[in-house]
Amino acid sequence: MYQPIQSERLYERIVDQIERLIVAGNLKVGDQLPAERELAEQFAVSRTAVREAVKALREKGLVEIRLGRGTFVTKASGAVRRSLGLLLKDENGFTNLAEVREILEPEIAALAATLVTDENIAAMTEAVEIMETALENVEIFVEADLDFHLALAEATQNPVIPSLVDSIIDLLREQRKRTGNVQGGLARGQYHHKKILAAIIQRDPLAARQAMQDHLLQVREDSNASTASAD
Repeated sequence: MYQPIQSERLYERIVDQIERLIVAGNLKVGDQLPAERELAEQFAVSRTAVREAVKALREKGLVEIRLGRGTFVTKASGAVRRSLGLLLKDENGFTNLAEVREILEPEIAALAATLVTDENIAAMTEAVEIMETALENVEIFVEADLDFHLALAEATQNPVIPSLVDSIIDLLREQRKRTGNVQGGLARGQYHHKKILAAIIQRDPLAARQAMQDHLLQVREDSNASTASAD
């Protein structure tokens, strides 16, 4: 059931595998994890890595340690299934995220266009400039991409909106990395970022809304392409 781990951050990889098993229903509430030594053998890692992983799982509320008995999956697994951090591990995760973005972000862009400040524009412009220099570097591009969308959310002058964006930042990062690895994905995204920024600078809410809708269509298409290539 478990696979050998090869990574510098071993315990996080262990946590990820166990989380996936919980989401898939292979590990259920009340199930006992193998003993520390056995887990170390199955994952092909040290017992220290397993110990760190179990600690992280306990802090997440996924398992509990019963003295003298072992480590068990807790009732928190039902909440975990719905938690943001695991949503993309569901087979429909990227589709669900795309739908949410298509509902929210065009209106965020339109509102931002009417309330944006020079400081907001400067932040978005800087992010676009960084992306322009990182069209061959997914990691750098993605972080600047996230900064762009967060700055756009802040431009609405509504503190709830950037908080919402920040709450799904890990999901957005994973989606962007996958679409960025599609041939031409970064360049297509950058084209739309420039159009969104231009509409914001012109303080044109209709153009900003349309530019964001076009961008999210591109994201959906590249996301589908990334999923197809993975299959």
